Amino acid sequence: METMKFYTEEEILDKHIGKKGTPKRDQFEADLNSFLIGEAIKQARQSKNLTQEELGNLIGVQRAQISRIENGKNLTFSTIARVFKAMGI
Repeated sequence: METMKFYTEEEILDKHIGKKGTPKRDQFEADLNSFLIGEAIKQARQSKNLTQEELGNLIGVQRAQISRIENGKNLTFSTIARVFKAMGI
């Protein structure tokens, strides 16, 4: 019987996305980080029992902007800081 070969996460990413430092890998990691930050914001908002509209009102943006933030779009450091400050995090 043939033994099963196991691969590390890094080996899989290198093979399918590209090695660290390549443009494709850098973009993948940036997109992943944006997604994870958006998810963290969404979970924090939900744990505070806030709607997207309520959070938007707290930081002075429309509900649609909160949706984009939670989907990892249009993230800037200042926006992230304002969101967490508004939620007391």
